Amino acid sequence: MTIPRRIFPVLAIPALLALAGCEPVETDRPESARDFPRAYRPVSDTGSNAFSTEQQRDDRREAQTVMDKAAITSGMTVADIGAGEGYYTVRLSSRVGENGRVLAQDIDEAALRRLGNRVERDGLENVSIALGDEDDPHLPPNSFDRIFMVHMYHEITEPYAFLWRMRPALREGGQVIVVDVDRPADQHGIDPQLLFCEFERVGFRLVDFDLKPEIAGYYAQFEAVGIRPEPHEIETCVQPGEDRTDLLSGWGDNSAEEVDGIQGT
Repeated sequence: MTIPRRIFPVLAIPALLALAGCEPVETDRPESARDFPRAYRPVSDTGSNAFSTEQQRDDRREAQTVMDKAAITSGMTVADIGAGEGYYTVRLSSRVGENGRVLAQDIDEAALRRLGNRVERDGLENVSIALGDEDDPHLPPNSFDRIFMVHMYHEITEPYAFLWRMRPALREGGQVIVVDVDRPADQHGIDPQLLFCEFERVGFRLVDFDLKPEIAGYYAQFEAVGIRPEPHEIETCVQPGEDRTDLLSGWGDNSAEEVDGIQGT
């Protein structure tokens, strides 16, 4: 059966173009993120890359505690997202050994230059360094046993696009490790329920959660499940304690239609 082609009158084309030109453009977001829902939550400013001094963190056995919980062993390939000055990068390098690999990624070029100098000075031959974007970590697909996001998730301005593009980088059985603090997202932390929701929306399942004084916050571990949703299928999460009215009052010109379908955590 032949399906007839739908024909529009020639005079209607300018009108259609005019209507298309009326679509609102989210100029405050990267163009590559606009197919994904906006995260209706505040985002912490990118501050110092040093959460605290490395000696303080080692004194409370932070990295060792996290790597033990994540079951990091020799020969693994891991990514350190938001690597900063490299506290986890250098310790992961030692843990995975000469047969393993560590990719250190950040969006701060100056921090990556300093980390590159450190890697070269310390002779860490199993470490590579890469620049990411706010909505894309640019990780190679099917490459990592573990992806670490330590004290940085609250700074991601486009979490749905970021997680969606990060997911294919996991190998079968690979997992994502998040370490953060339970406090408002604009105060360098994120409510764990909101974290769980944002990961779930992109097709991840929480497999472990623990409050650990050694890491000055909480530990969350996720794995990918099912089929990755299409960007337009992802529903925005609401911060605990907020409702749809709160969202509208906090986002100026956004219409009610823009937040249709937003659900709670």
